Order: sequence, then C-alpha cells, then structure tokens
Amino acid sequence: MMKEDDFSRLELKLSNCLLNYRLFRSRLDARTKMLVLVKANAYGHGAVEFAAMMQQAGADYLAVAYPVEGLELRRAGISLPILVLTSGTDFFPEMTDARLEPGIPNLETLKAFCKVLEEKGLRDYPIHIKLDSGMHRLGFMSDELDALCTFLKDCPFVRVKSAYSHLAAAEDPQEDAFTLGQIELFRRNADRLSAAIGYRPMYHILNSAGIERFPQYQFDMVRLGIGIYGISALPGNRLAPVASLKCKILQIKHLTDSSDTIGYGRYGKVAEGGTTIATIPVGYADGIDRHLGRGRASFSLNGHRVPTIGNICMDMCMLDITGVDAKVGDTVTIFGEDPTVSELAEILGTIPYEILTSVPRRIERIVVRR
Repeated sequence: MMKEDDFSRLELKLSNCLLNYRLFRSRLDARTKMLVLVKANAYGHGAVEFAAMMQQAGADYLAVAYPVEGLELRRAGISLPILVLTSGTDFFPEMTDARLEPGIPNLETLKAFCKVLEEKGLRDYPIHIKLDSGMHRLGFMSDELDALCTFLKDCPFVRVKSAYSHLAAAEDPQEDAFTLGQIELFRRNADRLSAAIGYRPMYHILNSAGIERFPQYQFDMVRLGIGIYGISALPGNRLAPVASLKCKILQIKHLTDSSDTIGYGRYGKVAEGGTTIATIPVGYADGIDRHLGRGRASFSLNGHRVPTIGNICMDMCMLDITGVDAKVGDTVTIFGEDPTVSELAEILGTIPYEILTSVPRRIERIVVRR
C-alpha cells in the first residue's frame, strides 16, 4: 500500500505560514483587518487546505477570483467571509445561497445582482465596490461615481461592505509617485462614495507589496496575497517559504557509453567516463517548465544540487546525479528552501506566481504541522 508521500507532493509548512502571517500582522494597527487571497487554488498551494490554515490563524476575510472557487470553500466548511473579486453575473443565485460577497466593478453588474436579490427577497446584502485608481483593469472610473451613488441611494437590496482598489506597481520604487497618486485618488473617490450613501464602508487598497512598503496607507483592511506564501517585494526581506514541491526517485541508471543519449530529442548526452541519471515523477504537466531542462536548473538531492539532463517530459524528468550517493526512493526537492521558487522564476524570466499556480491538482497537497 502506498503512503501519502510515496509520490510527488506539495508540502505546506504550517509553521512558516503562521510566521509570515504574524510578520505582516505586526506591520498593521491592531484594528486593521486582514484579508488573505486564496484564489487560483491558493496560488497553487491548495485552496481548501490553505483557507483552513488561514481560518485557524485568525484572518478576517478571504478572497477568491471566481464564484466556483468560493463555492468550493463553502462546501469544505470554510465559514470566513469570502469576497469574490471577479463575480461576473452567471452565479449570483448560487453566490447568495453560499453567502459569497461580490466585488462590483461596474453599474451593469450591480443592477444584475440587485435584480437577483429582489427576486430572492434579500435586503442589505454585503457587496464590495471596486474603484479604478489607475490600473485600468476593472472598477468604477471617477466620472462613473455619480451614477453609482445615485443608484445605491435608492437600492435597499445591498449594503456596501467595502470600497477597494488595486495598486499596479507597489513593489517598484521607481513608480512610487504613481502609487501614491493611486492611493490619493482611491481615498478621494471612496470618500465621495461614503458621503453619498450616508455611511463609511471599509477601505482597502494595499496588496502584499503595499503592506511592506506603504503600511501608513493600510486604511481599514489590507489584502495579503503572495506574501503569505513566502514571497517578498523587498530585496533581502526573505519570508519563510510555505510550499515545497518534492518527489521521490523512480529509477537510477548508470550509463557508460558516451554515444548514448537521454530523453526526447536526444539532447541529454552521456559524459566520457559515464553518467548516472535519476528519473523523477514530475514533468511539464506538473508545472516544471520545459525551459528548466537541459541543465538550466538544478534541484536538491541528499544535500547536493543536481542538474536536469535532457528535455523535461510531460510526467517525468531526468537528473544528472553523477557522484551523488542516492538510491531509488530518495527525495528530490524541486523548490522550497533550496532551491527557492524565486530562483527558478529568475531562470525562466518570470515571476514566482506563475510557477506556484502551475502546480496542478494531481500533485497532492500535504499540510506539515511540525
């Protein structure tokens, strides 16, 4: 019978998660609420598992991108308030049944939601108004606020729980003037909204980078995304990595013929004097980008860094473990503390988000509580 760690797994270290949470919490006023992003399967970490950890840690809110993500959390027993950032209009009945709170980016969406609430006999349902402060993706522009406020004043079906916006470049010091302009525009338009509806909802604009670099603008709540998963916007401020992608060696081969090759396309070459390779059960279908093959990346095995050899396959890849004492069943760390996901992202010329969210659901998530 296979044990849960006999194959590939993504280990989620609870102690590191709580360490990161407390670090960000320490930057905030005691009254400031903490919203944690668990969209995109909790940035690849496993939404249900991670949401449960955040509920245990004391988070005030969760946020997801799409309604189906929020519905999954409710079915799993997550009871925290959940903001759906991109609610669309197709799942409004299901959202209200599950007490999911929609982000409202435009008047058309608001009117469609109010129609559903009226049909279901619901009043004062919590919503969150998205304000466009300069990212120009979603949200009400300044010249759209009057129409929004007029509609809200005559609508008994909703109550604005928060007004929020999103910073476009909070991590980049060269864009600080733009970021401060975003914050000021958000404050001004949120105040306009509050004055028009006769009460002040929560304000929030800071993301992880914003919390690290602009804590003075925390308002009533902040949104903690990539930071909780161990990725910092500040050089040298290394957070504790939460996820470690690990797998076990399936087979070891000792190749001695220098005319032999390894893998698709025959790009892996056997060295003069021989090459020892290990095959592991992760490939590009598991988020191991093909550009990490042919020796461009190395992973950890028994205290050594061992490079990839040949092309990355769909479900497997091969490592050059020549000179390393290893056996079938030994554990290889793809990313975690060594190498870090940021290191792999740098090799690929991308961001850690892309690598983390590429780990598919077929890789089991295991919460490590020690």
